Amino acid sequence: MFFAQIVAAALTAFATDLFDYDLPNELIAQSPTAKRDESRLLVVDRQSQTLSHHHFRDLPQFLGANDTLIRNNAAVLPARLHAHRPTGGAVECFLLRADSSGPHSESWWCLLRPGKKLPVGATFSLAHEFSAIVRAKQLDGVALVEFTPHQPANSLVQIANRCGQMPLPPYINREKCDDRQQVDLERYQTIYADKSRQVAVAAPTAGLHFTPEVLEHLAQLGVEINEVTLHVGLGTFRPVTTELITDHEIHREIYEIPVATQKTICSNGRRRIAVGTTSVRAIEDFRSRHETPLDHPHLAEADIFIFPPRPFAGVDGLITNFHQPRSTLLCLLASFLTPGRTDGIAWFKEIYAEAISHRYRFLSYGDAMLIV
Repeated sequence: MFFAQIVAAALTAFATDLFDYDLPNELIAQSPTAKRDESRLLVVDRQSQTLSHHHFRDLPQFLGANDTLIRNNAAVLPARLHAHRPTGGAVECFLLRADSSGPHSESWWCLLRPGKKLPVGATFSLAHEFSAIVRAKQLDGVALVEFTPHQPANSLVQIANRCGQMPLPPYINREKCDDRQQVDLERYQTIYADKSRQVAVAAPTAGLHFTPEVLEHLAQLGVEINEVTLHVGLGTFRPVTTELITDHEIHREIYEIPVATQKTICSNGRRRIAVGTTSVRAIEDFRSRHETPLDHPHLAEADIFIFPPRPFAGVDGLITNFHQPRSTLLCLLASFLTPGRTDGIAWFKEIYAEAISHRYRFLSYGDAMLIV
C-alpha cells in the first residue's frame, strides 16, 4: 500500500507557482542570533492545526522520553578558496566534492570564477599552499581540478581549513574582508558536527540552533539521539525553475545511515523527530529501499523528490528553518504538513504568512519551526 501511494504521488503534476510566496528581503537573516537558542521557534501542531510562538530554548517543552532526534552530524568544509592565475587575475574556487575515480589523490569537482577564463588546461595557485590545473569541465560549468599541495604532508582539506571561507548561500551577503566571516566559521556549523566527517558544503541549518544546554535538558528528559551523515551540496539551494514541479530534475546527495539509526526509523516504537529537511529526504530514501534495518551501515545516494501528496514512513516530526520560495525543501515541507494529502500546500502559505507577520527571520541563519 505504501509504495502504491508513492507511485500515485509521483504522477501528480503541480504548477511550481503553488510553492511560491512573497519573502521580504529584510527578513532574510544575514547573521545568526547572539546565542544559538535565542532564535525563535514556531510550533505547528498538525493534529489540532494550531500554531504557537516560542524560542528554541523552549524545545524541551515539546519533547519527552518517547522521542528520538535524528540529526545530521556532517561538518561543513570551508570550501571557498581564493587564488590567482599566472597573469595575476583573481580566482575563486569553490570545492564541491572530492573525485576518487581518477589517478590523482587531490582531484576535486569545483565551481570556478571566472569560469570562462579557466578552460581545460588553465592553471591557478595559492602562494605557499597549492598549484592547480583544470582537467575537465561539464556542461553546467562544474570543473574537475587537480591540486598539488606545496607541502606534500598537507591535504587539500587541511589547506581549506586553514585558508578557506565558509560556503555561505548566495542570499547571505559578505564583503571580501567582512568581519562576520570569522563568526561564520563557528556559527555556520552545528555544535555536534563531527570534524572527521567534513563532507558538506552547506550547513544542516536546522541544527544550528542547538546549544549544550538544550541538548543536556533533552537528555535529562530521556530524549534519544540518532545520527545520519549527509553530504549536502549546493543543489539544496537550487530553485525550481520549471513550470511544473514534476519536470524539475532533483539533485542527488550521498548519505550514510548507521545501524542504530536504521533500527529507529524502521520502528514505530518511538516518535522520530528529524532535524532538517535533508535528513527527512535521506530517511525516506532509505525507507523506500528497505522496510527493515540492515546488519551494516547504509551508504547510498538520495534521488527522491518529495512533494504532496507523498506519505512518510520513517519520520513523525520535523525541526526545520523557513525555506526559499519555489524550492524543493518547501515542497517537502508542504508534503510533511499533511502526509498523503495535498492541502499542505495551502496550509504552508498560511503558516508562512503568520511567520512573516510576526517578523520571523528566514533561511539559513533564520528562525526555526517544529512540526509535530
